[in-house]
Order: sequence, then structure tokens, then C-alpha cells
Amino acid sequence: MMMPSIFGRDMFDDFFGYPFEAVRPHEVVKASMMQTDIKELEHGYEITMNIPGVKKEDVKAELKDGYLTIQASANTSNDEKDSNGRYIRRERHFGTCSRSFYVGEEVKQEEIKAKFEDGTLKLFVPKQEEKPAVENSKYITIEG
Repeated sequence: MMMPSIFGRDMFDDFFGYPFEAVRPHEVVKASMMQTDIKELEHGYEITMNIPGVKKEDVKAELKDGYLTIQASANTSNDEKDSNGRYIRRERHFGTCSRSFYVGEEVKQEEIKAKFEDGTLKLFVPKQEEKPAVENSKYITIEG
């Protein structure tokens, strides 16, 4: 039986980080990384993806087997030294994240348009005409 806690949701929260878990900086970054909006237009789809703190050269888009994959890499370093050149604080962050979307095997790489500006990647993926499915009937011969 779990007992109620004065400070958190239950007594285990007091031992495992609540209420400070909501203000961890890496959680905020993780929650805002690669948030994506997809908007259907008349001739295609507009994909808007937030990739804050990442440079254009660290973003890659690949189309393979009908899947559009966006990959972003981050590499930051914060070095603070005192007047004698000794470190007071030294933090590094390295990371990679990616998202994949199935866009269809008929879409060609040269048809997709992409633009990266102010931490936002915008892509336009054209719609492909639906081809009517041709049903191939396979008959079994009946002897007799």
C-alpha cells in the first residue's frame, strides 16, 4: 500500500526526484526536439519540424525505400575557466535524434523541397497520383 506524501504525489516521489523532475533542462530539450507538424495541401504535404540549437550542416534528410528520414546531430561545449586557466565548470552535450515518415515509394528525391531557417526545417513532399490496383486473378485449373 502506498501512503500519501506531504510534498509529492506519493512517498516514493520524495526519494526519486519529485518535484524537481519537471525542471530538468535536458527534459525540456528532449520534449522540444523534432516537434513536427504535417499539413496536407492540394498538391502535397508541408512538414515543419523544430530542431532548436542545431546548425544547418548538422541536419541530414534521406529518402530510402519510401521512407523520408530526418537526422539532426548536436555537439556543444561550455568551458568556463578562472583567471589562472583552471576549469570552474566544463559541460559537453553530444547527441543525435531522427524521425522517419513513410512518403511512398513513388516519391523521388528531387521532388522533395527542403529549407532550414532559424532552427526550423520545412519540407514539401508532393502527393503522388494513386494508381488503380490491378487485380491479378489466378485461376486453378480443374481437371476432370
